[in-house]
Amino acid sequence: MGRRLLTMKKQAAELGRIRTGHSRENPKGGRRLPVKSPTFIFSSHSREYVTAAAGLWGGEVEAWTPQGTKIEQYRVISKSKEIRAILPQGDPLSQSNELWSGGGCARRCDGVTESLTRQPCVCLAEHGEDWHEQPAGSVCKVTSRVNVMLPDLPDLGVWRLETHSWYAADVLAGGIDTVLAATEGKSLMPVRMWIEPREVMRKGKPKHFLVVMVVPSIPKLRQALSGPLSMAAALDPALIVDRPAIEAPRPDYYAEARMCRTPDAVIAVWRRADQAGHGSPKMLADLKKIAADIEKGIDTTTGETPDHGDGDPDDEGIVDGEIVHDDDDQDDEPPTAHPAAHWPEAAKPGGGAR
Repeated sequence: MGRRLLTMKKQAAELGRIRTGHSRENPKGGRRLPVKSPTFIFSSHSREYVTAAAGLWGGEVEAWTPQGTKIEQYRVISKSKEIRAILPQGDPLSQSNELWSGGGCARRCDGVTESLTRQPCVCLAEHGEDWHEQPAGSVCKVTSRVNVMLPDLPDLGVWRLETHSWYAADVLAGGIDTVLAATEGKSLMPVRMWIEPREVMRKGKPKHFLVVMVVPSIPKLRQALSGPLSMAAALDPALIVDRPAIEAPRPDYYAEARMCRTPDAVIAVWRRADQAGHGSPKMLADLKKIAADIEKGIDTTTGETPDHGDGDPDDEGIVDGEIVHDDDDQDDEPPTAHPAAHWPEAAKPGGGAR
């Protein structure tokens, strides 16, 4: 019988990275300069994976060594602004404000609390809400990492998309949280990812940036929001079909009518059933009978007629007396406890009879 370490995350193997930028030589020397890429960049320790990505999305495979390491990898700057992927189960998105140095991660913050020291956010305290506009290296970088599966590449595992865009962080979280609300993190979800250029005005000047959009890749939006998908449907969205809406349970109009104490209340039950499209000629006849039984004083929940006394003495030896009318009162009609109820002249299912 297999076992698992309960303290492990049980995450899928990371096969490679997806990036939206790279770096180039600084003509003035020193640290390399960052370059935004309008197309996706794929990198991995496996040349096979990168070669497969180049075959799908174009570009030339090259040997590449990331900054801060001496371990050689492979990468391809593809020609594609859009790819199809699958979000794995659980929450695939991790976001934080991070400051890195030669010794590793010096600060990691959720925007309120710095997690390494458990102190309030340093950037916010020093620079205010617009701290992210400070020069790079002096404050944390907004860092978003999302794991996706690329079904058309070899092997089982995830590719990690990483972006440091302040503006992309909010868009990424919004799209992925919508998916999680639909699947509850219990199933895979096919998604479409693309790089979209945006522009905002900052201090009277236009600022250009790139945003990675992540949206469910399915024929209809309602199919993405109707609950977890099967593994087959996640791999092939064409297999997704509209799932029928779950009807609200129909009220038990008969039980409601039997609990009524007057015929008018039974008529009200019938009107609700008819307006909801649940009425039928048989229901109308049955409810009329229930109303008639109530008029007669019959307990409609048990079918018993109340005991009005048969002349036998009670426990104290008292016999109910007989009511005797004066001769002058013989022609008077006794008052009716419940006036005769008015039923619709005609009724049919969904007719909305009044």
